[in-house]
Amino acid sequence: MADTTTESESTPPAASAPPGTHTVLAIVLIVGGALGLLAAFQLTMDDINLLKHPEIALTCNVNSIVQCGKNINSWQGSVFGFPNPILGLMTYPAPIVVGAALLARARFAAWFWWTFNAGMLFAIAFVFWLAFESIFDIGTLCPWCSLVYFVTIPMFLGVTVRNLRAGIGGRALKRVGDVLAPWIVLLAVLGYLIIFGAAQLHLNVLGTFF
Repeated sequence: MADTTTESESTPPAASAPPGTHTVLAIVLIVGGALGLLAAFQLTMDDINLLKHPEIALTCNVNSIVQCGKNINSWQGSVFGFPNPILGLMTYPAPIVVGAALLARARFAAWFWWTFNAGMLFAIAFVFWLAFESIFDIGTLCPWCSLVYFVTIPMFLGVTVRNLRAGIGGRALKRVGDVLAPWIVLLAVLGYLIIFGAAQLHLNVLGTFF
Protein backbone atom coordinates (compact mmCIF):
# COMPACT_ATOMS: atom_id res chain seq x y z
CA MET A 1 0.00 0.00 0.00
CA ALA A 2 1.26 3.46 -0.81
CA ASP A 3 2.59 5.68 1.96
CA THR A 4 1.34 9.16 1.17
CA THR A 5 3.99 11.13 3.06
CA THR A 6 5.65 13.85 1.00
CA GLU A 7 9.20 14.05 -0.28
CA SER A 8 10.11 16.50 2.48
CA GLU A 9 9.16 14.04 5.22
CA SER A 10 11.40 11.22 6.36
CA THR A 11 11.04 7.90 4.57
CA PRO A 12 12.69 4.51 4.96
CA PRO A 13 16.09 4.57 3.23
CA ALA A 14 15.20 1.52 1.17
CA ALA A 15 12.33 3.39 -0.49
CA SER A 16 14.31 6.52 -1.24
CA ALA A 17 15.71 7.43 -4.64
CA PRO A 18 18.18 10.09 -5.77
CA PRO A 19 16.66 13.59 -6.11
CA GLY A 20 15.23 14.44 -9.50
CA THR A 21 14.48 10.87 -10.54
CA HIS A 22 10.81 10.81 -9.55
CA THR A 23 9.55 13.37 -12.06
CA VAL A 24 11.38 11.87 -15.03
CA LEU A 25 10.32 8.34 -14.08
CA ALA A 26 6.75 9.50 -13.51
CA ILE A 27 6.55 10.99 -17.01
CA VAL A 28 8.05 7.84 -18.57
CA LEU A 29 5.53 5.65 -16.73
CA ILE A 30 2.51 7.83 -17.55
CA VAL A 31 3.36 8.27 -21.23
CA GLY A 32 4.53 4.67 -21.64
CA GLY A 33 1.51 3.25 -19.84
CA ALA A 34 -0.89 5.40 -21.89
CA LEU A 35 0.67 4.38 -25.21
CA GLY A 36 0.79 0.73 -24.15
CA LEU A 37 -2.88 0.93 -23.19
CA LEU A 38 -3.69 2.51 -26.56
CA ALA A 39 -1.89 -0.31 -28.39
CA ALA A 40 -3.65 -2.96 -26.28
CA PHE A 41 -7.02 -1.33 -26.96
CA GLN A 42 -6.43 -1.15 -30.71
CA LEU A 43 -5.28 -4.77 -30.86
CA THR A 44 -8.33 -5.83 -28.83
CA MET A 45 -10.62 -4.01 -31.25
CA ASP A 46 -8.84 -5.62 -34.21
CA ASP A 47 -9.28 -9.03 -32.57
CA ILE A 48 -13.01 -8.39 -32.10
CA ASN A 49 -13.36 -7.16 -35.69
CA LEU A 50 -11.67 -10.32 -36.98
CA LEU A 51 -14.08 -12.47 -34.97
CA LYS A 52 -17.06 -10.61 -36.40
CA HIS A 53 -15.72 -10.27 -39.94
CA PRO A 54 -12.92 -12.78 -40.69
CA GLU A 55 -12.29 -11.25 -44.12
CA ILE A 56 -11.99 -7.69 -42.90
CA ALA A 57 -8.95 -5.64 -43.94
CA LEU A 58 -7.43 -4.39 -40.69
CA THR A 59 -6.00 -0.88 -40.69
CA CYS A 60 -2.83 -2.24 -39.05
CA ASN A 61 -2.19 -4.52 -42.05
CA VAL A 62 0.16 -2.29 -44.05
CA ASN A 63 1.61 -5.06 -46.23
CA SER A 64 2.47 -8.76 -46.05
CA ILE A 65 5.25 -8.11 -43.51
CA VAL A 66 4.10 -5.08 -41.52
CA GLN A 67 0.77 -6.26 -40.17
CA CYS A 68 -0.99 -7.52 -37.06
CA GLY A 69 -3.57 -9.90 -38.55
CA LYS A 70 -1.25 -12.91 -38.54
CA ASN A 71 -0.15 -12.16 -35.00
CA ILE A 72 -3.72 -11.97 -33.72
CA ASN A 73 -4.62 -15.29 -35.39
CA SER A 74 -1.48 -17.12 -34.22
CA TRP A 75 -1.25 -19.25 -31.08
CA GLN A 76 1.30 -16.76 -29.76
CA GLY A 77 -1.46 -14.14 -29.85
CA SER A 78 -3.38 -16.02 -27.14
CA VAL A 79 -0.58 -17.70 -25.26
CA PHE A 80 -2.44 -17.68 -21.90
CA GLY A 81 -5.73 -18.89 -23.36
CA PHE A 82 -7.11 -15.42 -24.07
CA PRO A 83 -5.97 -12.65 -26.46
CA ASN A 84 -2.72 -11.06 -25.30
CA PRO A 85 -4.11 -7.50 -25.65
CA ILE A 86 -6.51 -8.21 -22.77
CA LEU A 87 -3.44 -8.67 -20.57
CA GLY A 88 -2.28 -5.24 -21.73
CA LEU A 89 -5.67 -3.71 -20.91
CA MET A 90 -5.36 -5.10 -17.38
CA THR A 91 -1.74 -4.17 -16.72
CA TYR A 92 -0.85 -0.93 -18.52
CA PRO A 93 -3.05 1.20 -16.22
CA ALA A 94 -0.63 0.26 -13.40
CA PRO A 95 2.33 2.37 -14.58
CA ILE A 96 -0.04 5.27 -15.26
CA VAL A 97 -1.29 5.14 -11.67
CA VAL A 98 2.22 4.79 -10.23
CA GLY A 99 3.48 7.65 -12.39
CA ALA A 100 0.60 9.91 -11.32
CA ALA A 101 1.27 9.02 -7.68
CA LEU A 102 4.93 9.96 -8.08
CA LEU A 103 3.94 13.33 -9.55
CA ALA A 104 1.74 13.78 -6.48
CA ARG A 105 4.91 13.15 -4.42
CA ALA A 106 3.63 9.90 -2.93
CA ARG A 107 6.04 7.40 -1.40
CA PHE A 108 5.96 3.63 -1.72
CA ALA A 109 7.52 0.98 0.48
CA ALA A 110 10.47 -1.06 -0.76
CA TRP A 111 8.33 -4.18 -1.16
CA PHE A 112 5.97 -2.25 -3.49
CA TRP A 113 8.85 -1.17 -5.74
CA TRP A 114 10.20 -4.70 -5.98
CA THR A 115 6.73 -6.08 -6.74
CA PHE A 116 6.27 -3.42 -9.42
CA ASN A 117 9.75 -4.23 -10.76
CA ALA A 118 8.85 -7.93 -10.93
CA GLY A 119 5.84 -7.01 -13.05
CA MET A 120 8.03 -4.94 -15.35
CA LEU A 121 10.51 -7.83 -15.59
CA PHE A 122 7.69 -10.12 -16.73
CA ALA A 123 6.60 -7.46 -19.22
CA ILE A 124 10.05 -7.01 -20.77
CA ALA A 125 10.63 -10.77 -20.99
CA PHE A 126 7.20 -11.24 -22.61
CA VAL A 127 7.85 -8.39 -25.03
CA PHE A 128 11.15 -9.82 -26.27
CA TRP A 129 9.65 -13.31 -26.55
CA LEU A 130 6.70 -11.99 -28.55
CA ALA A 131 8.95 -9.86 -30.73
CA PHE A 132 11.19 -12.75 -31.72
CA GLU A 133 8.25 -15.11 -32.18
CA SER A 134 6.69 -12.52 -34.48
CA ILE A 135 9.88 -11.95 -36.47
CA PHE A 136 11.27 -15.48 -36.75
CA ASP A 137 8.16 -17.68 -36.55
CA ILE A 138 5.16 -15.64 -37.73
CA GLY A 139 7.23 -13.56 -40.14
CA THR A 140 5.75 -10.15 -39.37
CA LEU A 141 6.46 -6.88 -37.62
CA CYS A 142 3.19 -5.93 -35.94
CA PRO A 143 2.73 -2.11 -35.82
CA TRP A 144 0.75 -1.96 -32.56
CA CYS A 145 2.96 -4.63 -31.01
CA SER A 146 5.96 -2.50 -31.97
CA LEU A 147 4.50 0.38 -29.97
CA VAL A 148 4.28 -1.97 -26.98
CA TYR A 149 7.94 -2.92 -27.48
CA PHE A 150 8.87 0.75 -27.77
CA VAL A 151 7.31 1.85 -24.47
CA THR A 152 7.97 -1.21 -22.31
CA ILE A 153 11.76 -1.10 -22.67
CA PRO A 154 12.30 2.39 -21.13
CA MET A 155 9.71 1.73 -18.42
CA PHE A 156 11.52 -1.44 -17.36
CA LEU A 157 14.90 0.27 -17.41
CA GLY A 158 13.63 3.30 -15.51
CA VAL A 159 12.02 1.30 -12.71
CA THR A 160 14.93 -1.12 -12.40
CA VAL A 161 17.63 1.54 -12.27
CA ARG A 162 15.54 3.60 -9.86
CA ASN A 163 15.29 0.63 -7.47
CA LEU A 164 18.98 -0.13 -7.72
CA ARG A 165 19.95 3.48 -7.03
CA ALA A 166 17.53 3.62 -4.09
CA GLY A 167 19.65 0.96 -2.40
CA ILE A 168 16.79 -1.49 -2.04
CA GLY A 169 19.04 -4.40 -3.01
CA GLY A 170 22.03 -3.30 -0.95
CA ARG A 171 25.07 -1.12 -1.48
CA ALA A 172 26.62 -3.27 -4.22
CA LEU A 173 23.50 -3.05 -6.37
CA LYS A 174 23.21 0.65 -5.59
CA ARG A 175 26.63 1.16 -7.17
CA VAL A 176 25.44 -0.81 -10.21
CA GLY A 177 22.42 1.47 -10.47
CA ASP A 178 24.58 4.58 -10.21
CA VAL A 179 26.77 3.28 -13.04
CA LEU A 180 23.81 2.38 -15.26
CA ALA A 181 21.79 5.56 -14.68
CA PRO A 182 23.63 7.76 -17.25
CA TRP A 183 23.29 4.99 -19.84
CA ILE A 184 19.53 4.38 -19.67
CA VAL A 185 18.84 6.06 -23.01
CA LEU A 186 21.64 4.13 -24.69
CA LEU A 187 20.40 0.87 -23.17
CA ALA A 188 16.90 1.60 -24.46
CA VAL A 189 18.30 2.29 -27.93
CA LEU A 190 20.22 -0.98 -27.73
CA GLY A 191 16.98 -2.80 -26.92
CA TYR A 192 15.32 -1.19 -29.95
CA LEU A 193 18.24 -2.16 -32.17
CA ILE A 194 18.03 -5.77 -31.04
CA ILE A 195 14.33 -6.05 -31.92
CA PHE A 196 14.03 -3.82 -34.95
CA GLY A 197 17.48 -4.72 -36.24
CA ALA A 198 16.49 -8.37 -36.17
CA ALA A 199 13.26 -7.50 -37.99
CA GLN A 200 15.17 -5.67 -40.70
CA LEU A 201 17.80 -8.36 -41.13
CA HIS A 202 15.33 -11.24 -41.18
CA LEU A 203 12.29 -9.65 -42.85
CA ASN A 204 13.77 -6.70 -44.77
CA VAL A 205 11.01 -4.48 -43.43
CA LEU A 206 12.28 -1.33 -45.15
CA GLY A 207 12.43 -3.19 -48.46
CA THR A 208 8.65 -3.69 -48.33
CA PHE A 209 8.18 0.08 -48.60
CA PHE A 210 10.71 0.86 -51.33
